[in-house]
Amino acid sequence: MAPLFSDADPHAPVRPVAAGSHHLSPAFPSRAAYGTAGKLRAWQQGALDKYVEKQPRDFLAVATPGAGKTTFALTLASYLLHNHLVQQITVVAPTEHLKKQWAEAAARIGIKLDPAYSSGPLSKEYHGIVVTYAGVGVNPMLHRNRTEARKTLVVMDEIHHAGDSKSWGEACFEAFEPAARRLALTGTPFRSDTNPIPFVQYEQDTDGLRKSVADYTYGYGHALADHVVRPVIFLSYSGNMRWRTKSGDELEARLGEPMTKDLIAQAWRTALAPQGEWIPSVLQAADRRLTEVRKAIPDAGGLVIATDQNVARAYAKILREISGEKVTLVLSDETEASQRISDYAAGTSRWMVAVRMVSEGVDVPRLCVGVYATSISTPLFFAQAVGRFVRARKRGETASVFLPTVPTLLGFANEMELQRDHVLDRPKKEGDGLFDEEDRLLAEAERANDGPDGGGDEFSYEAIGSDAVFDRVLYNSMEFGMQAHPGSEEEEDYLGIPGLLEPDQVQMLLQKRQTRQIQRSKGKPAEEADLLELPAEQRPVVTHQELRDLRKELNGLVAAWHHRTNQPHGTIHNELRRQCGGPLTAQATANQLKARISKIREWAN
Repeated sequence: MAPLFSDADPHAPVRPVAAGSHHLSPAFPSRAAYGTAGKLRAWQQGALDKYVEKQPRDFLAVATPGAGKTTFALTLASYLLHNHLVQQITVVAPTEHLKKQWAEAAARIGIKLDPAYSSGPLSKEYHGIVVTYAGVGVNPMLHRNRTEARKTLVVMDEIHHAGDSKSWGEACFEAFEPAARRLALTGTPFRSDTNPIPFVQYEQDTDGLRKSVADYTYGYGHALADHVVRPVIFLSYSGNMRWRTKSGDELEARLGEPMTKDLIAQAWRTALAPQGEWIPSVLQAADRRLTEVRKAIPDAGGLVIATDQNVARAYAKILREISGEKVTLVLSDETEASQRISDYAAGTSRWMVAVRMVSEGVDVPRLCVGVYATSISTPLFFAQAVGRFVRARKRGETASVFLPTVPTLLGFANEMELQRDHVLDRPKKEGDGLFDEEDRLLAEAERANDGPDGGGDEFSYEAIGSDAVFDRVLYNSMEFGMQAHPGSEEEEDYLGIPGLLEPDQVQMLLQKRQTRQIQRSKGKPAEEADLLELPAEQRPVVTHQELRDLRKELNGLVAAWHHRTNQPHGTIHNELRRQCGGPLTAQATANQLKARISKIREWAN
């Protein structure tokens, strides 16, 4: 094996740096973020200093997506090899594509990792291997034997995935328990379930719940202040959805209106259906936004995260017609798909459409515009998806992500800067996620067929039609804008925000655009006010709890009317439906419930 470093006292204290004695290229990583070329970022150096001081066997580094976890890990690996504290490296990554990405990044600093290793002795030209969590799960004893044979540094990328299944967690414990050093990395140290994450320390809080404890944390808020990541503008779109249920009933609802979980899921799926008008309108808006961004960032790219293969192909066709350019289509985590991502990352084309797999860890720094066109509703997936767009390359870059107006997603968007920890022993409660369960993200990402999300007969339906309405802009935990039609001057005001702005300039510009939109609406005749004429902050999305309260209020009034008239409850409800319209109470929207409450109060008066 070729020596990595020049001769030196192996026991002399060394302060790791990004260049010089460790042969790290001044350009590492390629296309380094603003202000980082030729040196480590402050958080990376701080984490390394803490590691060198403590010399721990286990170390958990939590850093927001785009902050540079790979650079930190490889610099640490370089230090440990240089000081003979380890003799070989094993990197565990979530997906096949990330194996290749890790090997390429390591090669740039002279560390050779084999991303194709399967079994047997490793060639002497390599310093280690890159495997997936699934690969470790298949043969943990193979990796345990390798770990025991030589002093090994194990780098576990996106360590929360080791808790995706009991077998994977047990396999990681089995394989890497003998390791000399273990480095765990994650940008999202939380899960929606309570599966423990291997080699992560948990401490009991004042409520008696065990929470994960990181050795070093660098959150999105800190990274944003340091200009390491881009600020994110979320553009939310509402609209009317119509669909037919399995029983043949036709339902209609406005996206963003408070509804039951099942109705939200069906309205959301209707919006994402390519045969309606919602998704083409949003893709058209996203393409116009990308055109504006490319005025300042010529190679800026866009990514649509789709639910399954069929809709991904449909979205690619729509985008091709809109943009007039070929669209990169990534359907599964196979060799060909991995090469397509690499080619797209190195090119200047406009759009890529992918099914889940690009949501985590894939490094395409030129991605500036995204469309969240999937029905996955966990905070973990959302954070990782948005993380694809926040990797800043120069100061002033801004990311734009288009969303359906779904309360869960808007909540995630407004909580971008919150730091989360993984909590064990947490009581399961209704409303923990849209479907109250953790999506099996990695299994879905690795699934070759990329089939539609589960749901079975519970969500069996047929999309009939949809339309889109620009709803609001979310930025820095604030909301801006009034509703506007696609293609309108009001919508264009927000799509046309320059792609290079300081964060405070973004906020100031959004406030000015909203003020101008309000002034325009005041000058319109009343008959032209066909959309809700209220600023976003004055029309909050109603929660499930508020919807339950409306149903409770209606049922209480029906009971009171029953005692007054002796009419059966069902008869009263049917008469309210006949006069006010809409489905059964359990399926009614907030506005429909309010109309019935007003009607029964009218009867009482």
